[in-house]
Amino acid sequence: MTNDQLKFSLVVSDLSSGGTVRAYLLAQVLLQLNHQVEIVGFNFGKDVKELYAIPPNGIPVISIPGSNYPNFLGSARQLQQKLSGDIIYAVKPKPTSFGVGLLDKLTRHRPLLLDMDDWELSWHGGFDWKYKPSLKQFARDILKPNGALRFPDHPVYINWMERLVKFADAVTIDTQFLQDRFGGVYVPNGKDTEMFNPDKYSEEASRAKYGLSNYRILMFPGAPRPHKGVEDVLMALDKLNREDLRLVIVGGSPYDDYDDRLIEKWGRWIIKLPKAPVEAMPEIVAAAHVVVVPQRDTVVARAQFPLKLTDGMAMGKPVISTRVGDIPEILADTGYLVDPNSPEQIAMQIEAIFDDLNTARLKGRKARERCVEKYSTSTMASTLANLLLKLDSRLFKKSGI
Repeated sequence: MTNDQLKFSLVVSDLSSGGTVRAYLLAQVLLQLNHQVEIVGFNFGKDVKELYAIPPNGIPVISIPGSNYPNFLGSARQLQQKLSGDIIYAVKPKPTSFGVGLLDKLTRHRPLLLDMDDWELSWHGGFDWKYKPSLKQFARDILKPNGALRFPDHPVYINWMERLVKFADAVTIDTQFLQDRFGGVYVPNGKDTEMFNPDKYSEEASRAKYGLSNYRILMFPGAPRPHKGVEDVLMALDKLNREDLRLVIVGGSPYDDYDDRLIEKWGRWIIKLPKAPVEAMPEIVAAAHVVVVPQRDTVVARAQFPLKLTDGMAMGKPVISTRVGDIPEILADTGYLVDPNSPEQIAMQIEAIFDDLNTARLKGRKARERCVEKYSTSTMASTLANLLLKLDSRLFKKSGI
């Protein structure tokens, strides 16, 4: 193995949850740079063979059953033994990923990179989070078999991990929010713009294949969560009350029954497609007339780079999104921006797009050009290559790589 070809072990906290998507993307970029990759992670799902997302072709995934403390310590050692890379690349600052990476750095002295695509504490209240239990509650949390502190990624432990971010040899982040808070090198959620190329697909054929030919399609190509604002699109459809409009959701939520609750209330507008491998997504997104990414203004959303933005941009689709976090910078003047929590504005933009679909398509083409220039996997690869070059003399020679 030479410095020109390294092997990266990407460590994922839970293969049954959303963190895998960013890991797959980073793995694809490293493959573009002619490195070898493997993804190794815990699986806390009921079925350890069930993955949150289908991995891209050519990326090996090694799954270790997740467990709570104290058994987690043995599981962590088992996972560490599976790491065969020259460099460990932890995805998310959690004990189940970064914690294992730090253990490896201490014992095997391999270089450790950390990627952050969320502010993990934002899921637990963000700036308002605190853990101040009574003595009795603390005893329950730590002593009961199902006590909260038995869970490896309890926010107490995540808070500790965030304080240890400085011990990573390099940090990559994907939003200005995270960079302001933790520093690091900006590596946005890019898209393989050769794979996601609208010229390779027929919109009409895609709509026919997925049973969508009779409708004008708004598409949210991901898993609905409350902060993603899908409800605002559905309320906009209620206001428009046009039978030719449908919202297509791809994959659904693996976390809870949120998408089922959406269907129960707004089923007349929703068409749900099953989850698909990344290689199938360009053809699915080709079926859309409009891609909607209506993030709500929450600390969770402000810390995220919505992957679905670049789905729509790369495929040259008109994109409706909200003025939240980095979204105005990402879309610039190539999309349709509305205020968060504004179904009325979403309804107006839907009408404006379909009243002048040719202009909307031209704007979609500009969005693709912007995606190719700034938010492609090629751009990500260039950034990561520069980062690795800077680390080369400082770390790789020291480690004997």
